[in-house]
Amino acid sequence: MEKKGMLIALEGIDGTGKSTQVAMLAKALRRMGHDVVATREPTDGSHGRRIRALYADRNSVSREEELRLFLADRREHVEKLIGPALAAGKTVVTDRYYFSTAAYQGAAGLDPVEILAANEAFAPEPDAAIFLTLPVEDAIMRIRTYRRERLNDFEQEEYLRRVAAVFDGIERPCVRRVDAGAAAGTVHKRIMRLLFP
Repeated sequence: MEKKGMLIALEGIDGTGKSTQVAMLAKALRRMGHDVVATREPTDGSHGRRIRALYADRNSVSREEELRLFLADRREHVEKLIGPALAAGKTVVTDRYYFSTAAYQGAAGLDPVEILAANEAFAPEPDAAIFLTLPVEDAIMRIRTYRRERLNDFEQEEYLRRVAAVFDGIERPCVRRVDAGAAAGTVHKRIMRLLFP
């Protein structure tokens, strides 16, 4: 697959504002003339729907089966959407990518290095992976206050601390870290400065 477009992934623990920043970034890039595809993982495909069902009952599958679902969902995402969009010269902005799988499944006891290697065997490396950073207690406060939601099985505090620790240990040339503790507009400006210095 020849990659002509640009791939930007926004990553981080739950509550860091990824969805908000994806929407703001996609809008800004369109204003700059980019043909933008905004997407997310898990997807709305059959594997992604199975993953979303785990939010309420994560223990219904083994950690290995959970990882297989994420890999199958991403493979389909790359084949059907990300790959063709990049080949057509489009800019893809995704809300989560394979770094999240390494962090969340790594925090559940699997090997993050092996997870990254399994993904990098078929998924294109992002041109930029923006890791939004925020203290876990602040992220949980946002989930409860702004979303008015109860914490799902992937959002428990002690688990999110382990997830954050795995994110902290991931180093790739494409990775950039942005403090997500400020107002959304300020965070957006920080992201734009990183992407277009």
